[in-house]
Amino acid sequence: MFFQHVYDKSLAQASYFIGCQKAGVAMVIDPKRDVDTYLEIAKQNNMTITHVAETHIHADFLAGSRELAALTGAQLYLSDEGGPDWQYQFPHNGLHDGDVIKLGNLSFKVMHTPGHTPESISFLLTDHPASDNPVMLFTGDFVFVGDIGRPDLLEKAAGLKGTQDLGAQQMYKSIKKFADLPDYIQVWPGHGAGSACGKALGAVPSSTIGYEKVRNWAFQYDSDEPGFVQYLLADQPEPPKYFAMMKKLNKVDRPLLTEVPKVKKFGAAELIANLGKGIKLIDARNKADFAAGFIPGSINIPGNNAFATWAGWFLEYNEPFIVVAAEEQMEDLTRKLMRIGLDNLIGYVDNVNDWATHTGQSLETGKVISVDEFKNLKQQNNLQLVDLRGASEYKTAHIQGADNIFVGTIEKNLDKISKDRRVVIHCQGGDRAAIAYSILAKHGYDNVLNYTAGMNEWINEGNPVVSES
Repeated sequence: MFFQHVYDKSLAQASYFIGCQKAGVAMVIDPKRDVDTYLEIAKQNNMTITHVAETHIHADFLAGSRELAALTGAQLYLSDEGGPDWQYQFPHNGLHDGDVIKLGNLSFKVMHTPGHTPESISFLLTDHPASDNPVMLFTGDFVFVGDIGRPDLLEKAAGLKGTQDLGAQQMYKSIKKFADLPDYIQVWPGHGAGSACGKALGAVPSSTIGYEKVRNWAFQYDSDEPGFVQYLLADQPEPPKYFAMMKKLNKVDRPLLTEVPKVKKFGAAELIANLGKGIKLIDARNKADFAAGFIPGSINIPGNNAFATWAGWFLEYNEPFIVVAAEEQMEDLTRKLMRIGLDNLIGYVDNVNDWATHTGQSLETGKVISVDEFKNLKQQNNLQLVDLRGASEYKTAHIQGADNIFVGTIEKNLDKISKDRRVVIHCQGGDRAAIAYSILAKHGYDNVLNYTAGMNEWINEGNPVVSES
């Protein structure tokens, strides 16, 4: 058997390339949309991708299953569980609980494991030349290392009311099915630490049935379903806004993107013309470079591993946009954007100073303050302190007197931020505060100061915090 774990750090998303070397055939489970990765693996190992499968209709990334099938001629194997509202709307081989997929000397038994979503399935792999006992379980968003999939996304992100309690109850039954499997079976989940699909995902890539039964919180509620449901639904992180669109695009027949696009480099005149049309400008430079000088109205979303997630909060799927980034960054940023279906990137620029030269206007600069400056300001009465982190982070520990306004929803909560008083914003380590600063500047706030070191520095220096139980 050939096995390769493919991990996208930008979305903490795992996919799997599994092949039968004797037959020279392979299956990919939950592929990302830039599918050249899997084509290269197949080429290097003299294999043909004949099967492409998904564990469920994903909310956090745009699956590349159809792109991969179009390029290779592989067959799609997708869940037909969950009822009429949870069916893929394009041709595929439908899977039900107990079905078996043959791949050379390998077999994959389908387990219906609802909870995260009604149609969720897992794949139990047996490598028959080695043993007739199963050896691996590909769980998707069902069971993670140290956590389980959240059942509230359909309600919170997709607006499907009344689904989270039912999903939690289904999850309770599904983990009983998981616990009945042999302890030695390896568990390979769809996500790792950093994903918004759970609240306590582990950083290691895989586990075993036995380990999860001992260490995963979900298996400690042996006969307490109400307690399980309550804990599962409590304190889940805010689901990114783009999740609702992912649910739709992964379900319906949509245009395919079978290669990574090449993005046009704009000159200053072309940039200025597009900005004049109202085209949004996303500045992907790091927060320090952005604060040193930025084009008015641009939004700073640093081009790190969280780039796509935050872009999904602040870009609409039908709007064109431009990126500020170095040329050598553009392929990476384009891949990150296409993984969540943000395909309307029309161009990029690599130098904001050209805009200033051609317009005769000055770049704006960020007002960044140190911890000592913040402490001095905090003594004044005419100050609003805004904590931009998620609600659960805020409840765990925050600075006395801080208002909690999550950065992802800041444009919907501008009325909660004063234009009359001095405002200090912060997050945990600075990137979210950089995003918020740029958005507030875009909306005409000139009274905002960015305590960019945030809670990391505040706590490390031993300064006081308060918590909410």
